[in-house]
Amino acid sequence: MSGEKDLAVLIQNMEPVLNIGEYVFCTVQNLGEIPDIEKILFLFREHEAVTIVLERTIADEWSFAYSYISSWITLNIHSSLEAVGLTAAFANALKQGNISCNVVAAYFHDHIFIAREDAEKALKTLIALKSGKRV
Repeated sequence: MSGEKDLAVLIQNMEPVLNIGEYVFCTVQNLGEIPDIEKILFLFREHEAVTIVLERTIADEWSFAYSYISSWITLNIHSSLEAVGLTAAFANALKQGNISCNVVAAYFHDHIFIAREDAEKALKTLIALKSGKRV
């Protein structure tokens, strides 16, 4: 299944879910520095280092440095990787609320990392977007 492409359907049917926990972005120079790869959410290899995202408690346990503590919202609709406009739509809605977002598009869902203190406001903003209202 390749996912939904229609922007109106995506917005109307997205189910934003606030995941439990606090999440952080860390860097390592190589994958061998990660004590247990099964405990990370995702990684991305950049020229400078490998970025990993994981629960804050695990980063603390491993003594990994971080500077940004985030909450994680999943949009529970299978969006196609070819869909056009979904990221722009929710990013613009969050921008109106002065909420920074860091987005990860995985195969099945879009995942949004926002500052922990903005979590509830972001969730309300996304629910308002879904219903066609403004916060």
